[in-house]
Amino acid sequence: MFTQSAVILIAVVCGILLAGGAVVFILIRKRRPLPMDELEGHDFEYYCARLLEEDGFAAVTVTTGSRDYGADILAERDGITYAFQCKRYDHPVGVFAVQEIYAARDYYDRMVGVVMTNASFTDPAQKMAQKLKILLWDREVLKGMDRGN
Repeated sequence: MFTQSAVILIAVVCGILLAGGAVVFILIRKRRPLPMDELEGHDFEYYCARLLEEDGFAAVTVTTGSRDYGADILAERDGITYAFQCKRYDHPVGVFAVQEIYAARDYYDRMVGVVMTNASFTDPAQKMAQKLKILLWDREVLKGMDRGN
């Protein structure tokens, strides 16, 4: 039959193949398009507004499509007021979105600024958000909020 070395080698190769297959499966699953990925800009804002309402936010208002001063949605929860910037991107969101919501938070006299996206954030955007005390809600956060997924 097989020598002990051959059996060990076969077991190791099978383990590597199984682990590699699991990694590929996870990567494919993570990149799988979701319904939010197919929405246009303003439709994505309404999608985000619905997620906020389902998550317990009140007075959720989508601002006008242009001249919104950097905030796409205004909302409130537990006495805390929020300004949201929504970015439906095919690539990571950069610092400009953080700058927009930082300005909008003050313009609208809101306590908290949040950038919501179906994507991820660049490292510079994350660093700036931390410094400016802006919350970043990425694809995983939105997926967790979406009760339809």
